[in-house]
Amino acid sequence: MPVESRLLASSARRHVTKGQFVYGTLRDAILRCELRPGERLVIDDLARTLDISIIPVREALRLLESEGLVISVAHVGATVAPISRQSIVEVFTILEGLETVSARAAAAAASDEDLARLGVLVAAMDRALDQDRRGEWADLNSQFHLAISRLSGMPMLHAMLQRALDHWDRVRRYFFEDVLTRRAETAQREHHALLHLVTLRDLDGLEQAMRMHNRGALAAYTAHLDSERATRGQSPESGA
Repeated sequence: MPVESRLLASSARRHVTKGQFVYGTLRDAILRCELRPGERLVIDDLARTLDISIIPVREALRLLESEGLVISVAHVGATVAPISRQSIVEVFTILEGLETVSARAAAAAASDEDLARLGVLVAAMDRALDQDRRGEWADLNSQFHLAISRLSGMPMLHAMLQRALDHWDRVRRYFFEDVLTRRAETAQREHHALLHLVTLRDLDGLEQAMRMHNRGALAAYTAHLDSERATRGQSPESGA
């Protein structure tokens, strides 16, 4: 699909600055994989599509590069950052570190009402899986993890986790049918275990379970990449 049709400007964004408008539009398209990994981002074309000057486009691309969503390639220009084995490892390593800390703090601080709200989220995820609405399940998955983080009372950690989950969201959309839909049932059983451990306020058990939850997801993605490389006759260490 041409880039023009994927970047039709939403009038709802027009109340922000031009730079924020371009940044938000491009960032959303990258995270949704409407702009695919490795796709060229031609400044003049983007400016024309978004009906805006090239200056805010350049500013937006610099911001996206600072987030690791865009890279500059010699003799090519800006492109959407690839999704490689190393980038996936980095995402889950960061998630593991942030979530083991936030989960312990959340379990220590959560009220009965907080725990009930987490239970409602897990029940909604159960229903989404039962009705084979896996995209909805994935969105609720992010909400569940962010809800735990929010209970930690650490706003800086929460903001960092939100950014890391954005990167995970791009990974899961890119590999949706190949990985996420196959792992969803296992991951949901792990969510029930996490909720149980939060309710018990078992901090050590919760930390270990959260660690294994992230490592299980990482293993699923890297196993898929290794399988793809084996099919193409590449070594596991080669780039994606």
